[in-house]
Amino acid sequence: MVIYSPDGSNQMKKLTLIAGARPNFMKIAPIIDAIRAAQAAGSEISYRLVHTGQHYDRTMSEVFFEELGIPEPDVNLGCGGGTQAEQTASIMLAFERELQAHPCDCVLVVGDVTSSMACAIVAKKLNTRVAHVEAGIRSWDMTMPEEINRIVTDSLADFFFTTSELAGENLRNVGVPDEKIFFVGNVMIDTLLKNMPRFRAPEVYSNLQLAPKKYLVLTLHRPANVDEVEKLKRTMQAIVDNVRGLPVVFPIHPRTASVFRKYGIAAANLKVIAPQGYLEFNYLVQNALAVITDSGGITEETTVMHIPCLTLRDNTERPETCTIGTNCLVGTDPNKIAPALERLFSGQWPHGDIPDRWDGHAAERIVEVLAVK
Repeated sequence: MVIYSPDGSNQMKKLTLIAGARPNFMKIAPIIDAIRAAQAAGSEISYRLVHTGQHYDRTMSEVFFEELGIPEPDVNLGCGGGTQAEQTASIMLAFERELQAHPCDCVLVVGDVTSSMACAIVAKKLNTRVAHVEAGIRSWDMTMPEEINRIVTDSLADFFFTTSELAGENLRNVGVPDEKIFFVGNVMIDTLLKNMPRFRAPEVYSNLQLAPKKYLVLTLHRPANVDEVEKLKRTMQAIVDNVRGLPVVFPIHPRTASVFRKYGIAAANLKVIAPQGYLEFNYLVQNALAVITDSGGITEETTVMHIPCLTLRDNTERPETCTIGTNCLVGTDPNKIAPALERLFSGQWPHGDIPDRWDGHAAERIVEVLAVK
């Protein structure tokens, strides 16, 4: 199926791929692989990789490029730091100059970070088509910056690549025509399945004397969980008190680390460690008894790896991880943590299945749509 531009051209030879924050990198990597495969098969499709710099330190950015085999970006816009508004403005100003200097047929954005929204706005104002990977997912929670990013990006896109049938329904409900919606699957799972044989134990695995299924992994970074110190203390206490003495391994987000240091939050079985690379972090997840998180992406990965996942959120933009997968929405009330952990330890957690088209071939389907044969 071909979508025609206003001037009648259907050429999609030149793509600009946007990556800016850690969640983007796992999604961009398989798309680059699929473009290279299309090129090897004779397609004239090409790409320019733009790193906005939204995540700019080594643990949040550079190490992911190395581990996932992502080529050096053609340009790094260097737009890290600042408030939401400052970062959005900085990315828009820099990307406008970039796109004017290097026009393309389509700007492809992935996920729901600030970079995706900002670059989509700039592209449309310069009359350039936009493809949105992970279109149509919704949490229906407007207090989440990501939800605003999703809605704005989807209001501008020309190609909508979805991870589920429900995401497609969300788009149809706001008037997106069927011919612009492509149910391709989940590119993040493309990366997971490709790299699973390469997962490797981080140094802390032996240093902490961890053993398979004898520890839990924790990640927290959302304001609802970490901004109120007393609530954060109650959350941490509920976790460490109800895991039957098992270690809780916490690769701590820089934002959360500052709070822990300031208020001295600690416990004997709480093992706070530095952020991990992709291969190391997923080794920890794959061998854990369970994961406790407030991240959407991790709920997808645990579903595919059949690892029980307790999500400390009141909503999710990935409901298939709950209805089909191994995820359960525990909520943000610390009082709900103990009953959820009791279900886990009593063996009542669902094994879960893998959602449709989460099969490692989503990026190939995307490039099939975009590539000129």
